[in-house]
Amino acid sequence: MKPKGNGLKMTLDESELPRFYYNILPDLPVPLSPPLNPATKEPVRPEELQAIFPKEVIRQEMSQERNIPIPEEIRDALLMMGRPSPLFRAKRLEAKLKTPAKIFFKHEGLNPCGSHKPNTAIAQAYYNAKEGTQTLVTETGAGQWGTALAYASLLFSLQCEVFMVNASFQQKPYRKIVMESYGAKVHASPSKETNYGRKVLKEKPDHPGSLGIAISEAIEKTVSTKNAKYSLGSVLNHVLLHQTVIGLEAQRQLEKIEEAPDVLIGCVGG
Repeated sequence: MKPKGNGLKMTLDESELPRFYYNILPDLPVPLSPPLNPATKEPVRPEELQAIFPKEVIRQEMSQERNIPIPEEIRDALLMMGRPSPLFRAKRLEAKLKTPAKIFFKHEGLNPCGSHKPNTAIAQAYYNAKEGTQTLVTETGAGQWGTALAYASLLFSLQCEVFMVNASFQQKPYRKIVMESYGAKVHASPSKETNYGRKVLKEKPDHPGSLGIAISEAIEKTVSTKNAKYSLGSVLNHVLLHQTVIGLEAQRQLEKIEEAPDVLIGCVGG
């Protein structure tokens, strides 16, 4: 069966939304080095992560299971935000480049957050809500991740607190408004909300902030707040795991139009 579309846009039925995440860890030729505890410089133990992450997220972070089921509640939320996302043929770009190659791209911006980031924000919010978390705390640079987590927190009735890099907070006020529209509390970082933020501001009151400072504030806020957990939008294995819905959909879409790509290009944040 050919996917819906006119040759420029290929879509899938809702029933074709992936039912499993693909975990690449079992298929790596060499195992990844374990993350280190910043205090001891020793490999971090799962129980040490429980202060900031829910148990299911920690399990996924270290899992050697190739296919991890996607709960129906997460699938419903992904459908509601517009998954499966369309695959487009970039014919104008092909013409501009004067190339015989066919160029396709997945469009991940057609959702209430405008990016791919709700794919993991929704999963993390769900697992936290299921384990009794009341507040999710995070950092954001330009605001896309903060927007995604605010949206996901709203879906699962969680409070959300975001530390946004001060320079971006000042330059992109509408990102803050969007996060607040989804119910999040947004702080310019460094802030007066944490000991570390106050320390930085004392040394430099007009500090522009950085992602490192915002992360430090978010983690401090997490461990000092009852029933709060930390959420991260890149870097970690479980985040990449949740983003595999993009590749799994693309694989099915390309199979349906009988295309076998010679080159795949993906972006990796963090």
